[in-house]
Amino acid sequence: MSQNETEKEFILQKKSPDDKVIALAGNPNVGKSTVFNALTGLKQHTGNWSGKTIANAQGYCVYRDQRYLFVDIPGCYSLMAHSTEEEVARDFICFSHPDAVVVVCDATCLERNMTLVLQILEVEPKTVVCVNLMDEAKKKGLKLDLTLLQQRLGVPVIGISARSKTGLDQIFNGLQIIWEKDSQSITTIHIDYEKEVEELISAIETILIEEFPDLANTRWLSLRLLDAEPEFLASIFRNLCENSRNKEKEISIFNKVEKEVAQRKLNIRQIQDSIAYTNGQKASELLDGVVIGLEREYNWKDRYFDWIFTSKWLGFPIMFLLLLGIFWITMIGANYPSEILAKGLFFLEDRLEECFLWMGLPNLFIEALVHGIYRVVAWVVSVMLPPMAIFFPLFTILEDFGYLPRVAFNLDRCFHCCKACGKQALTMMMDVGNL
Repeated sequence: MSQNETEKEFILQKKSPDDKVIALAGNPNVGKSTVFNALTGLKQHTGNWSGKTIANAQGYCVYRDQRYLFVDIPGCYSLMAHSTEEEVARDFICFSHPDAVVVVCDATCLERNMTLVLQILEVEPKTVVCVNLMDEAKKKGLKLDLTLLQQRLGVPVIGISARSKTGLDQIFNGLQIIWEKDSQSITTIHIDYEKEVEELISAIETILIEEFPDLANTRWLSLRLLDAEPEFLASIFRNLCENSRNKEKEISIFNKVEKEVAQRKLNIRQIQDSIAYTNGQKASELLDGVVIGLEREYNWKDRYFDWIFTSKWLGFPIMFLLLLGIFWITMIGANYPSEILAKGLFFLEDRLEECFLWMGLPNLFIEALVHGIYRVVAWVVSVMLPPMAIFFPLFTILEDFGYLPRVAFNLDRCFHCCKACGKQALTMMMDVGNL
């Protein structure tokens, strides 16, 4: 897939060729959309990604005579996509060639965001790390040394509070800093893997240079050949083999990679675990001395609830009983308002029929309007509205208390056996609630 083809699939709403395209990335629930709305205001365009039901939002902003086009891509935890939203985000960052990426992070749980930051820096050095919710971090007694984090990452790191629109100007200052440098001169953080993995990466890089002499980021692609999902690899090779879509070259590279792995008597699963572990360790090292809890164990409540709700012995029983209770309340509790609604609506049906007969309207009209349209609407309202009015507020309460992500975590291993992820359990529960 060439760049032109990519642009056809996702049409950027540029008003001028000089507009700078900025991808706004980040984990879910870090305030990314709040940042987007604060920057663009009402100058937004909403549509769908080509071939997807996932909405995209683009917004314009002018700062110091430079026009910016911000693209609010779906929230994701990793570029190793496990859902349609993550696939859309990954492909836009990796293959749509934005002028820069702004990664929005949550100041109250910064380590959780570092995996995505490191992955984006591997593929796009023109990145600004935007640490949001600085006001919430202060309330929790956290102090963040963003200058130290900037030195370690090698890219601008800024702190903002999007809800109060504090520090938004720093985003543009950070973008100007990275654009003043050439892509090749930006020295971002380098992750050193285990010796065996590094040797394997070097061997794969040699293979890629032979096949694609003009390829710039061979190290990143070498890592993806080792740890990426098949769908991601297919997207990569569609871009590399953009003219001929050379399937034989793709197969040849895979065979050579498998041969290198076999020669070293390595297990691909162990390699992937090693890469993931090293990235996790690097994320922890990056924040050593960066995040300082002014109050000891500031997040002890979150950790305590994590220990209870995701534990090996208590996680599933609590989840089963809690969800069963919600479904029971929904089904049993809906019977009473449903009965009241049905009586009221069907009482009104009789009165409408009497009124139309008194008016002398034809029986055909009465049958179609009262016994047809009105009766169907009355049944739907009396049967569907009460359970929805009970289930969704209860479900929202669970989300507000942070329990739903723990449900997704508990069920992730089970759903992974079906080539799915734990997040899909939440949509299944919503469908059950609708029933």
